[in-house]
Amino acid sequence: MTPRIGVVTGGGDCPGLNAVIRAVAKAAIRRGWKPIGVVGGYEGLLPMTQQTKVLEGELLDGLLVRGGTILGTANQGKFSAKVGHGESRRLPKELLDETKRGCEELGLIGLVSIGGDGSLSIAQQMFEHGIPVVGVPKTIDNDLAATMMTFGFDSAVACATDAVDRLHSTAESHRRVMVLEVMGRYAGWIAIYAGLAGGADVILFPEIPFHYEKICHKIGEREKAGKHFAIVVAAEGARPAGESFVTSADQPDNREARLGGIGAQVAAEIQKRTAKETRSIVLGHLQRGGSPTNMDRALCTIFGAKAVELIAEGKFGQMVAFTGSQITGVPLSEATGQLRTVPLDGGFIKAARAMGICLGD
Repeated sequence: MTPRIGVVTGGGDCPGLNAVIRAVAKAAIRRGWKPIGVVGGYEGLLPMTQQTKVLEGELLDGLLVRGGTILGTANQGKFSAKVGHGESRRLPKELLDETKRGCEELGLIGLVSIGGDGSLSIAQQMFEHGIPVVGVPKTIDNDLAATMMTFGFDSAVACATDAVDRLHSTAESHRRVMVLEVMGRYAGWIAIYAGLAGGADVILFPEIPFHYEKICHKIGEREKAGKHFAIVVAAEGARPAGESFVTSADQPDNREARLGGIGAQVAAEIQKRTAKETRSIVLGHLQRGGSPTNMDRALCTIFGAKAVELIAEGKFGQMVAFTGSQITGVPLSEATGQLRTVPLDGGFIKAARAMGICLGD
């Protein structure tokens, strides 16, 4: 029987998922294996809800540049490993038993799990339960430990930077303050990258709780210098000192908190304190859509090929990682359960301060 490997995409979508699927499939086919795509996230593995498709032929055409995922994905339901503000949740043994049985019924010699912290935490639990799985790091938030970069991040930053560029002209024309809220959850990578690349005046992110008086002081300094507008980039996980995260809605017990709304809150407070007209813009899921950047396409291809290599070598329970100089495998246990955040003593923070950018502290 031809060896079979599975591919599953979990969690939120992001540019590059299809590129990884393509890379895994092509690398598997060249080894004489049959790549099987699992439809609809992990639930597609369960015997009662099993849904798959063979990844070959015309199905792979055009995937390198196509956004989203042809397999579909899910970040809710039975397979939820994160709740609240990132607290871990163990999956029931019965569910893991069913998942293992589903993999065996499909005849999989290995499973490639493409996902972020939540999806790869599930993969780790699956590995501990005897399922031969390897992980590929996917998240626009770039917050996975053990890898310098996740795919999808560069594409999200490109989208956010373009938005900052566009806001400059309209802000200057109307002498307004523009507050752009970007994604990132509890890490400020998108905000700091896009803020630096776009020339923002204020960057707010989770690693540094902010003070409104500092923000308003920066805006006042610009006014005195004859610059009657300002650009504020705020990560969705940014929060005022001493306050909790802003969430957009009440959350069920089995879901992670949905961050959002800090941009509007910051804009309202700036207008109240400075009397300057202030508008807020939420970039939202635009950061998750569209074609991946050149960087992400290359990274996805390398990640997918390495995942197949790890399966061929029997190195299960590992995640593909980019160390800066090479692509390697690291234990899933080292890659999950801890966030990779913006270092307060790192080059990004130092560069922002050197440019006179206000970080809210």
